[in-house]
Amino acid sequence: MLFSTKDTGPVHDAVKQHWVDTHLPSWARPYARLARWERPIGWWLLLWPCWWSAALAAIAAGHPWPNPWHLLLFLIGAVAMRGAGCTYNDLVDENIDRQVERTRSRPIPAGQISRKQAKVFLVVQALVGFFVLIQFNSFAIGLGIASLAVVAIYPFMKRVTDWPQLFLGLAFSWGALMGWAAEFGSLAWPAVFLYLGGICWTIGYDTIYAHQDKEDDALVGVRSTARLFGARTKPALVALYLGATALFALAAAFADAGPAAFVGIAAGAAHLLWQVLVLDIDDPDQCLKLFRSNTRYGWIVFAGLAADALIASA
Repeated sequence: MLFSTKDTGPVHDAVKQHWVDTHLPSWARPYARLARWERPIGWWLLLWPCWWSAALAAIAAGHPWPNPWHLLLFLIGAVAMRGAGCTYNDLVDENIDRQVERTRSRPIPAGQISRKQAKVFLVVQALVGFFVLIQFNSFAIGLGIASLAVVAIYPFMKRVTDWPQLFLGLAFSWGALMGWAAEFGSLAWPAVFLYLGGICWTIGYDTIYAHQDKEDDALVGVRSTARLFGARTKPALVALYLGATALFALAAAFADAGPAAFVGIAAGAAHLLWQVLVLDIDDPDQCLKLFRSNTRYGWIVFAGLAADALIASA
């Protein structure tokens, strides 16, 4: 049966005593853990390029703020599609997850939920995402459907390349194109620069995240930029974060943004520099903390863009 699950306790790397464990009925908990509802950082990271792009489009269009309806749709879509992506990833990675300490307690390898149940849940979440997508114009709908190709291949990249984080960036930064397309029904250089910058940012933060698993990854043959960079991780992060900052600044410039947007980008760059300076790649707990701090980075950049739109229209 679809809703017949076995709750064998929280996932090892999940937030403890979260509302998923304390308020949801026992049959629903494995589904919530599969979608990572207790870890909002994932959908925040998927959402930020969407909201940045919507704010950048507002600046270019002369609006005082990003379209609120678009922001709400992107929020719902990010939660749904992040959950669908995690479900798909766990289906693909079941055998690998069983061999990694941090992931072997996830719902599928732990036997909390069957593969059939996970596939049905995947379809339900994807349908929510599709319903959100069709609220936009036809160009944005086609662009959103095109993203599925990148999403589909991402889980396999850790088996064939040292750069799976690049493919995560291609998928997670797609919203940088969507926000602009939702406003204008086309693409332009500001959205492209924002997308490229988002890729650099994603490679950086997910490299930090991947350092949690580098020992287990080496044993099971999983590849990552964390293993590739190794002791050179900090210089690599400096290059990636500088690239992201420069590309975000180009996006703002091509959208004719004012000073507030650049102040936000600069303040965000200071936050990224802090990440690099304090990073200890051999401290998994700190790596996770720094990874999660990118939610604050997203707010900083968005606040600058949104403030700029408001100031320019005054």
